[in-house]
Amino acid sequence: MEVYITSREITQVIKIKKAENNSIGFVPTMGALHKGHLTLMEEALRNNDYVVVSVFVNPTQFNNPEDLNKYPRNLDRDISLLKTLSNSNIILFAPTVKAIYNDKIETESFDFDGLEHEMEGKFRVGHFDGVGTVVKRLLQLIEPNKAYFGEKDFQQLQIIRKLVKKRQLATQIIGCQIYRESSGLAMSSRNERLSDLQKNEAALIYKTLKTAKLKFGTESVTTILDWVSKVFLNNTILKLEYFVISDEDTLKPIKIKSNNIKYRAFIAVYADEIRLIDNIALN
Repeated sequence: MEVYITSREITQVIKIKKAENNSIGFVPTMGALHKGHLTLMEEALRNNDYVVVSVFVNPTQFNNPEDLNKYPRNLDRDISLLKTLSNSNIILFAPTVKAIYNDKIETESFDFDGLEHEMEGKFRVGHFDGVGTVVKRLLQLIEPNKAYFGEKDFQQLQIIRKLVKKRQLATQIIGCQIYRESSGLAMSSRNERLSDLQKNEAALIYKTLKTAKLKFGTESVTTILDWVSKVFLNNTILKLEYFVISDEDTLKPIKIKSNNIKYRAFIAVYADEIRLIDNIALN
């Protein structure tokens, strides 16, 4: 498997592949790969000649330094997993911080037309500036035909679509369905940090989303919001940070439903210091 660590190396190899009329898919990750990541790569491999996978723990999208320090890192394991998919059609880009940020780690300030101020933006100040900075840099370096992102981070997906549109980047952004564990828990690198008790209890997150979707057909938004709050109120393992029902395009929370608008429910929950997010389409 080809592994590159500098921006110069990756741009050179992409230039060669494109000169041979190969299409390039791209799956950006922060490593600690799991089956959810692999499903994105499988989709990319089906639709492109080569797939670039980046493994880069981006420091500017962590507003909690302790969370950054505890983020799992195991590049050798990641490479072994990638080889189970392909040893010749995956190009691994594992840059250093210097390769991405040069000599100064700083974020660019973005205007995503308000998408960045909802949900995650309210609780993780500066997070989406960090996401925008690194994704823009990676897309400009690799110039993929298509880039693949999971819908678990649906707000991030919408923001990246907005980034590509506003910066006129020549990459098609593909959203892929959430891959779940057998319990329904959305697959995440953070799940590795959960105890058995926490992981079992965390199945409540998706169960709550599914019930909220059923209720959405017959009950008011306010009634559903109150019900979700009560579900987590007396739970000693999980603490609800937010639950909102939002317009899928603007991400703005709603209180009254309208026809011909797509809605989605979003949730963030803490198991001790481990933060878990999920979402579900409601109609």
